[in-house]
Amino acid sequence: MENLAAVFILIFLAITFLQSGYDKYTDYNGNLSWLTEHFSGTFLAGKVAPALKTLLVLEIIAGILCLAGVVEISISGGTVFGKYGASVSCIALLMLLFGQRIAKDYDGARTIAIYFIPAVLAVYWLS
Repeated sequence: MENLAAVFILIFLAITFLQSGYDKYTDYNGNLSWLTEHFSGTFLAGKVAPALKTLLVLEIIAGILCLAGVVEISISGGTVFGKYGASVSCIALLMLLFGQRIAKDYDGARTIAIYFIPAVLAVYWLS
């Protein structure tokens, strides 16, 4: 399989985003409370709830598309779903990075950058 590295990254992204989305869904109030405190004093303070809902949806979509990409590559060698999954993953990660930078959480931003590198590689390899 010539896209084996991309398959591994898609599995990594699927696990990352499906787990994160699941956590946001099952502990929505806890996440909302923590994020409201995290962004207090920033221009995002009043926008935490809609941002959290948007991010939750994007993470679930990214995870599902990445899983579909693994299946597509395995069955037909196609890369459409994987490319879309990796692209949505990049968008979600950029949103997270933006929030961490606004909150001046530079360690959190650094962690997100680590996730962003394989996501961008997957987009590149699957394009």
